[in-house]
Amino acid sequence: MSNSKHIVILGNGIAGITCARHLRKQSDSIRITAISGESKYFFSRTALMYVFMGHMKFENTQPYENWFWEKNRIDLLEEWVENVDYQKKELHFRSGGKIGYDQLVLATGSQPNKFGWPGQDLEGVQGLYSKQDLEMMEKNTSAGVEHAVIVGGGLIGIEMAEMLAYKGISVTFLVRETGFWRNVLPREESELVGRHILEHHMDLRLETELVEIIPDESGRVKAVLTNKGEEIPCQFVGLTAGVTPKIDFLKETELDINRGILVDSYFKTNIPDVFAIGDCAEFRMAPGPGRNKIEQVWYTGRMHGETLAFNLVNNPVPYKPGIWFNSAKFLDIEYQTYGHVPSDWSTQEYQDFYWEHDSGKVSFRMLTDTNDSIVGVNNFGFRLRHEFFDRAIREKWSGTKVIQNLEKANFDPEFYAPYIHAIQETYGKEKGLNIAFKKRSFIQKLFSAKL
Repeated sequence: MSNSKHIVILGNGIAGITCARHLRKQSDSIRITAISGESKYFFSRTALMYVFMGHMKFENTQPYENWFWEKNRIDLLEEWVENVDYQKKELHFRSGGKIGYDQLVLATGSQPNKFGWPGQDLEGVQGLYSKQDLEMMEKNTSAGVEHAVIVGGGLIGIEMAEMLAYKGISVTFLVRETGFWRNVLPREESELVGRHILEHHMDLRLETELVEIIPDESGRVKAVLTNKGEEIPCQFVGLTAGVTPKIDFLKETELDINRGILVDSYFKTNIPDVFAIGDCAEFRMAPGPGRNKIEQVWYTGRMHGETLAFNLVNNPVPYKPGIWFNSAKFLDIEYQTYGHVPSDWSTQEYQDFYWEHDSGKVSFRMLTDTNDSIVGVNNFGFRLRHEFFDRAIREKWSGTKVIQNLEKANFDPEFYAPYIHAIQETYGKEKGLNIAFKKRSFIQKLFSAKL
């Protein structure tokens, strides 16, 4: 394999830039070009909300100094690509220019879903994914916005709600499911998050769908109409009903596309020397039990980039991501999930243990299979160690073994140990077991008494 080839990476998110950095680590002589019309420099997308709230400046979201790219000989182009000529191996820019490649990595990311709602393109209506979305949101909420409607109950929606609340803008959520993020979370966890949203004085409308966005005489949003026949006045609408791969300009070409760009376990598309990674890639076969064919998560994008960079320089290896995990925050409640915890399941397939603290803000759920081997865990309101559950699920520990060793999963200071003790005590009572745990310190007893 020649080391003088030119690899072009379209997209400078976590997947594309991780691929570029690791390509340079693998080879000193490959020519690498990363292209994005969104921004010249890679930035942390998860930090956009903190820029909006004034906690950070945009330049502080860039993990690398500007000189890093030149020093590592990674060329950056700020261009929008209009089309790809796979035969000539060329990318054609909206500005009229073009660039050739030997190998092409498509890492174009996601875009907010739109479902053809009347008024979805009005001024004051938008999603939140890109740098341009952030700039638009700052403009759309700069003055005269008293109330906002957020369509969809997911992670981006909860971030947007927090951003708006910071500016003193009241929020109504329209969630078509029976609970917040109910298509992902089991009922109890969904209700926990829903209560927390209401406690933050946000209006949560469950089993309610958007029908139409109504304009004022100037073409700006003034209200939304729901499937309940209610008209809700508002000056801003956030569309956060999920995201979809950003591949519109690649459709109607010889590239195999379903929801995303179809790839095998080596990230190869149907076209020679063309690969896809990150949010825009769709595996032909899911990369593991309980995993989706499209992985739109930060850490999987990083893994995609690392794996493909290795494969482009060395003998290729298949992508094997291991045990699924994810983490997020619902306002000030932290959430982690490990392994497979579906929103609903049959009692014949899984055995379920659920514990919730009296405060209604802390919970722990563990699913085991019919052999009592751990399948997955959800926890809210406190942190647990990733490596503990990764090992437990891989080695198929029994539920009892997991609970008996739960102290080893404790991530937080000793103030949080009483949660683990309460989980152990509850599990022991349900199973008729006497599960021993370490003697509590005076501080722990004091904290536990105050809960």
